[in-house]
Amino acid sequence: MQEDAPMAAMPAGPVPVHDPIPFLAGTWATERTMLDRAGGATGIFTGTTTFTPDDGGLRWDEQGTASWPHFQGPASRSYRVVADGTTLTVQFVDGRTLCRLDLSRGTARDEHLCSPDTYRVDFAVPSHHMVRYSWDVTGPAKDLLLTTTLRRRVQASGPPGSPGSAGRPARPSADGA
Repeated sequence: MQEDAPMAAMPAGPVPVHDPIPFLAGTWATERTMLDRAGGATGIFTGTTTFTPDDGGLRWDEQGTASWPHFQGPASRSYRVVADGTTLTVQFVDGRTLCRLDLSRGTARDEHLCSPDTYRVDFAVPSHHMVRYSWDVTGPAKDLLLTTTLRRRVQASGPPGSPGSAGRPARPSADGA
Protein backbone atom coordinates (compact mmCIF):
# COMPACT_ATOMS: atom_id res chain seq x y z
CA MET A 1 0.00 0.00 0.00
CA GLN A 2 1.43 3.34 -1.06
CA GLU A 3 1.31 6.28 1.33
CA ASP A 4 -0.23 9.53 0.19
CA ALA A 5 2.20 12.31 -0.58
CA PRO A 6 2.43 14.83 2.26
CA MET A 7 0.17 17.84 1.83
CA ALA A 8 1.83 21.17 1.17
CA ALA A 9 2.03 23.06 4.44
CA MET A 10 0.21 26.34 4.78
CA PRO A 11 2.47 29.21 5.77
CA ALA A 12 2.91 29.53 9.52
CA GLY A 13 2.11 33.21 9.32
CA PRO A 14 1.28 35.99 6.91
CA VAL A 15 2.94 36.05 3.49
CA PRO A 16 4.85 39.30 2.83
CA VAL A 17 3.92 40.97 -0.47
CA HIS A 18 6.73 43.06 -1.91
CA ASP A 19 5.20 43.72 -5.34
CA PRO A 20 1.45 44.09 -4.74
CA ILE A 21 0.29 45.01 -8.27
CA PRO A 22 1.35 41.73 -9.96
CA PHE A 23 0.39 39.79 -6.82
CA LEU A 24 -3.24 40.99 -6.95
CA ALA A 25 -3.65 41.06 -10.76
CA GLY A 26 -6.12 38.47 -11.96
CA THR A 27 -9.45 37.01 -10.94
CA TRP A 28 -10.41 35.98 -7.43
CA ALA A 29 -13.47 34.13 -6.08
CA THR A 30 -15.07 36.33 -3.43
CA GLU A 31 -16.96 35.32 -0.30
CA ARG A 32 -18.10 37.86 2.29
CA THR A 33 -20.06 37.53 5.50
CA MET A 34 -21.97 40.64 6.48
CA LEU A 35 -23.20 41.38 9.99
CA ASP A 36 -25.45 44.34 10.76
CA ARG A 37 -24.85 44.53 14.50
CA ALA A 38 -27.45 47.27 14.99
CA GLY A 39 -30.29 45.22 13.52
CA GLY A 40 -28.93 41.72 14.16
CA ALA A 41 -29.23 40.74 10.48
CA THR A 42 -26.62 38.61 8.74
CA GLY A 43 -25.97 38.30 5.05
CA ILE A 44 -23.52 36.94 2.51
CA PHE A 45 -21.98 38.14 -0.71
CA THR A 46 -20.58 35.71 -3.27
CA GLY A 47 -19.04 36.66 -6.56
CA THR A 48 -15.86 37.58 -8.34
CA THR A 49 -13.21 40.22 -7.77
CA THR A 50 -11.06 41.15 -10.76
CA PHE A 51 -7.88 43.21 -10.52
CA THR A 52 -7.16 44.46 -14.05
CA PRO A 53 -3.94 46.33 -14.96
CA ASP A 54 -4.85 49.97 -15.62
CA ASP A 55 -2.50 52.93 -16.14
CA GLY A 56 0.28 51.62 -13.87
CA GLY A 57 -2.11 50.41 -11.19
CA LEU A 58 -5.14 48.16 -11.04
CA ARG A 59 -8.86 48.55 -11.48
CA TRP A 60 -10.62 46.59 -8.69
CA ASP A 61 -14.05 45.37 -9.82
CA GLU A 62 -16.31 43.26 -7.66
CA GLN A 63 -19.51 41.66 -8.95
CA GLY A 64 -21.81 39.11 -7.42
CA THR A 65 -24.93 38.52 -5.37
CA ALA A 66 -25.73 39.98 -1.96
CA SER A 67 -28.19 38.05 0.19
CA TRP A 68 -29.80 39.51 3.29
CA PRO A 69 -32.98 38.31 4.99
CA HIS A 70 -34.85 41.24 3.35
CA PHE A 71 -32.96 41.42 0.01
CA GLN A 72 -31.26 39.23 -2.55
CA GLY A 73 -29.86 40.64 -5.75
CA PRO A 74 -26.88 41.79 -7.78
CA ALA A 75 -24.22 43.89 -6.12
CA SER A 76 -21.06 45.49 -7.47
CA ARG A 77 -18.42 48.07 -6.66
CA SER A 78 -15.21 49.37 -8.18
CA TYR A 79 -12.03 50.94 -6.89
CA ARG A 80 -8.64 51.95 -8.23
CA VAL A 81 -5.43 50.58 -6.72
CA VAL A 82 -2.03 52.25 -7.02
CA ALA A 83 1.20 51.15 -5.37
CA ASP A 84 4.26 52.88 -4.03
CA GLY A 85 6.67 50.07 -3.24
CA THR A 86 4.89 47.65 -0.91
CA THR A 87 2.14 50.14 -0.03
CA LEU A 88 -1.19 50.02 -1.84
CA THR A 89 -3.50 52.99 -1.95
CA VAL A 90 -7.09 51.97 -2.58
CA GLN A 91 -9.08 54.81 -4.10
CA PHE A 92 -12.72 55.36 -4.87
CA VAL A 93 -13.38 55.72 -8.61
CA ASP A 94 -13.43 59.52 -8.16
CA GLY A 95 -9.85 59.45 -6.80
CA ARG A 96 -10.54 59.91 -3.07
CA THR A 97 -8.47 57.64 -0.84
CA LEU A 98 -10.26 54.79 0.91
CA CYS A 99 -7.23 53.26 2.64
CA ARG A 100 -3.49 52.69 2.50
CA LEU A 101 -2.08 49.23 3.15
CA ASP A 102 1.62 48.36 3.50
CA LEU A 103 1.73 44.65 2.65
CA SER A 104 5.46 44.13 3.31
CA ARG A 105 4.61 42.06 6.41
CA GLY A 106 1.60 40.30 4.89
CA THR A 107 -0.79 42.19 7.17
CA ALA A 108 -1.93 45.79 7.32
CA ARG A 109 -4.45 48.02 9.06
CA ASP A 110 -5.91 51.38 8.25
CA GLU A 111 -8.80 53.62 9.14
CA HIS A 112 -11.12 55.69 6.95
CA LEU A 113 -13.27 58.43 8.45
CA CYS A 114 -16.55 58.76 6.59
CA SER A 115 -18.49 61.16 8.76
CA PRO A 116 -20.26 60.30 10.90
CA ASP A 117 -18.84 56.74 10.86
CA THR A 118 -15.39 55.16 11.10
CA TYR A 119 -14.26 52.32 8.82
CA ARG A 120 -11.36 50.20 10.12
CA VAL A 121 -9.80 47.62 7.80
CA ASP A 122 -7.65 44.64 8.74
CA PHE A 123 -5.97 43.06 5.73
CA ALA A 124 -4.03 39.76 5.68
CA VAL A 125 -2.35 37.55 3.09
CA PRO A 126 -2.32 34.02 4.60
CA SER A 127 -1.05 32.40 1.37
CA HIS A 128 -0.09 33.24 -2.20
CA HIS A 129 -3.59 32.21 -3.26
CA MET A 130 -5.70 33.86 -0.55
CA VAL A 131 -6.38 37.34 0.79
CA ARG A 132 -8.59 38.12 3.78
CA TYR A 133 -9.83 41.49 4.91
CA SER A 134 -12.51 42.81 7.18
CA TRP A 135 -14.12 46.19 7.56
CA ASP A 136 -15.37 47.08 11.05
CA VAL A 137 -17.74 50.01 10.54
CA THR A 138 -18.88 51.87 13.65
CA GLY A 139 -20.68 55.09 14.37
CA PRO A 140 -24.10 56.57 14.75
CA ALA A 141 -25.21 55.67 11.20
CA LYS A 142 -23.71 52.17 10.80
CA ASP A 143 -22.59 49.23 12.91
CA LEU A 144 -21.31 46.58 10.48
CA LEU A 145 -18.69 43.86 10.28
CA LEU A 146 -17.87 42.80 6.71
CA THR A 147 -15.40 39.91 6.44
CA THR A 148 -14.11 38.96 2.98
CA THR A 149 -12.02 36.07 1.66
CA LEU A 150 -10.54 36.23 -1.84
CA ARG A 151 -9.30 32.97 -3.38
CA ARG A 152 -7.23 33.18 -6.55
CA ARG A 153 -9.01 31.62 -9.51
CA VAL A 154 -6.95 29.17 -11.51
CA GLN A 155 -7.15 28.88 -15.28
CA ALA A 156 -7.51 25.31 -16.52
CA SER A 157 -5.78 25.82 -19.88
CA GLY A 158 -2.15 25.53 -20.96
CA PRO A 159 0.40 22.76 -20.76
CA PRO A 160 1.08 21.28 -17.31
CA GLY A 161 3.42 23.46 -15.28
CA SER A 162 2.96 26.54 -17.45
CA PRO A 163 1.54 29.80 -16.09
CA GLY A 164 -2.23 29.51 -16.20
CA SER A 165 -2.27 25.71 -16.19
CA ALA A 166 -4.44 23.79 -13.74
CA GLY A 167 -3.18 24.16 -10.20
CA ARG A 168 -1.23 27.33 -10.89
CA PRO A 169 -2.41 30.92 -10.72
CA ALA A 170 -2.73 32.79 -13.97
CA ARG A 171 -0.06 35.45 -14.34
CA PRO A 172 -0.40 38.59 -16.41
CA SER A 173 2.08 39.16 -19.19
CA ALA A 174 4.42 42.13 -19.14
CA ASP A 175 1.85 44.21 -21.03
CA GLY A 176 -0.87 43.26 -18.52
CA ALA A 177 -2.85 41.04 -20.93
